[in-house]
Amino acid sequence: MELKEILESIVFSAQKPMSIGELRTVLRDTPEKLPDEKHTSEFANATARAVEKALEELVVEHDNANRSYRLACVGGNWQFVTRPDFAPWLQVLVGAKPRPPKLSQPALETLAIVAYRQPITRAEMEQIRGVAVDGVVATLMERELIEIKGEAEAPGRPKLYGTTQFFLEHFGLKNLEELPAAEELRRIQVELATAAKPEDGDQSQLDFDAAPEEESQGESPAENDENPEDEEEEFDQDDEDEYDDEDDEEEDDE
Repeated sequence: MELKEILESIVFSAQKPMSIGELRTVLRDTPEKLPDEKHTSEFANATARAVEKALEELVVEHDNANRSYRLACVGGNWQFVTRPDFAPWLQVLVGAKPRPPKLSQPALETLAIVAYRQPITRAEMEQIRGVAVDGVVATLMERELIEIKGEAEAPGRPKLYGTTQFFLEHFGLKNLEELPAAEELRRIQVELATAAKPEDGDQSQLDFDAAPEEESQGESPAENDENPEDEEEEFDQDDEDEYDDEDDEEEDDE
């Protein structure tokens, strides 16, 4: 009997996805609760790496066997799932569930910001997007894609937001490190993210089209309540530059 065979039986019989920690707990507790069972103690001290390696071997074996199901790790939890090709027959068996409405484009953009820059405050989201995000944040929380992670060490103790376990499960991610180009995007400063636009289509993004879409909620320009005078002064300077450019164009036309 091998470790991977034991793990396969546990995951197959479990009523919910199992984390490596939960699998190790079963391995550790079995000799104590069933001392008369043979060969149980030799697997009791299996390390997390040994368990993960055995699970990865099972993934390869099931993939090579071309079964209708496969072993998958979603959100750090392991489970057997059926392949998408067999969905039509399974929908008839269990009944097709109504698909929730798709997320609006503003909601998808805000969700991407939270995913890559979490934990993040609402003000930081608005600084990046340039519009208020109250409505979309409420929608994302209602859909259980984001949640409050704590409070920032800043005046007013603003709430910090981050993605949920359901977010990982919904997009089929093992963990946040599987986000496309995660390390690269985390280095982008808020100021650059506000001003810069992608020059080409090579930059990877989450396949949020697979996510459910709903009607866009109204958004209003984000207001900077901290320094309204500075914002007004900057706006006036921009107007002066714009008028100067128009005067130069008129002189050139003459």
